[in-house]
Amino acid sequence: VTQQVTRSKLNLVDLAGSERLSRTEAEGDRLKEAQAINKSLSSLGDVIAALAAKKGHVPFRNSKLTQVLQDSMEGSAKVAMFVNVSPTVESAGETVCSLNFASRVRGVELGQAGVAKTPSKAVPPGSATRRPMSARP
Repeated sequence: VTQQVTRSKLNLVDLAGSERLSRTEAEGDRLKEAQAINKSLSSLGDVIAALAAKKGHVPFRNSKLTQVLQDSMEGSAKVAMFVNVSPTVESAGETVCSLNFASRVRGVELGQAGVAKTPSKAVPPGSATRRPMSARP
């Protein structure tokens, strides 16, 4: 048994509701939510474009979504993206947009995934490794 500690992070982001606003006929709070989702998706696209172009500045601060995902989209991170599309003729435009977005994502190379070596205190076997919620950043 070693004293090595490995930490990982899993982000699951559901951008459901990112449809074209003209099709959804959303009003009120649903409209605001759809607009926020679309803004986050647009910001994510900007980040992906900057990463693909290997630009010096990547606009992670443009949305909460990209801020949360920042450490998962740089360095030795491994990223997987799933895109769900509709097979209906009425959704063909959205499907093409989603597939084009996924194609751009696929073109981004973050580098080889690996284990980030960070110094940490050894955790004695059998002790709790979770911090209480009040101690989390």
